[in-house]
Amino acid sequence: MCGGRIDIAFILRAFSNGADGVVICSCWPGECHYVPEGNYNAASMMNLTRKLLAHAGINPERFRLQWVTASEGVQFAETVTSFTAKIKELGPLGSSEGLDEDALASGLAELTKLVPYIKIAKREKLLLHLKNVDDYENLYTDDEVEALFKEMPSYYIDPEKCQACGTCRRRCPVEAIDGDKKIIHIIDQDKCIRCGTCLEVCPPRFSAVTKLESGPVPPPVPDGKRAVVKKKG
Repeated sequence: MCGGRIDIAFILRAFSNGADGVVICSCWPGECHYVPEGNYNAASMMNLTRKLLAHAGINPERFRLQWVTASEGVQFAETVTSFTAKIKELGPLGSSEGLDEDALASGLAELTKLVPYIKIAKREKLLLHLKNVDDYENLYTDDEVEALFKEMPSYYIDPEKCQACGTCRRRCPVEAIDGDKKIIHIIDQDKCIRCGTCLEVCPPRFSAVTKLESGPVPPPVPDGKRAVVKKKG
């Protein structure tokens, strides 16, 4: 019901399900029916989405955010007509981009997986409410988005410190942590979304989770050596 509720993942899901273009129609800035800033949240989120689509090799013109209210039938019709014409000009998703079906699916899946991390990394900008909504178009730069992926952190559980308390495993939003009672926990890097929840919830007395800013993640401890050695004292 509100443009501010539209999430990056919703847009990516539409493209993953075969949409050739996506248009979001939201109330005009300053006229939000639910919260005063819903439109501004939409402007920030959607302009970041356009940059992410470009990063994945998808023409950002396939996505549009349009200000239009329920009473503006003519404006809505013109928006749909012009956007449909643009999508017909671009052709099926991937055709003008030179991406085959497998490359599209893989790129969108990887991007979707990282949405939680992206929203955490850019939470300050996503919460900005600029007086001039046109300024959102330049809020995120191409270099900034590229750096977002190049500087993406990884998380690692130190087997020497893990005490198998299970806190990180229970709190992980994507069940990317394997472990059990008296069994050293391991993060499945293929499932991990880099949200940092494990680091935040690991008890300070253990401090078993490490945030890696660069370099490869150490290999997981072999299954035969995952028995926890309890700390004394």
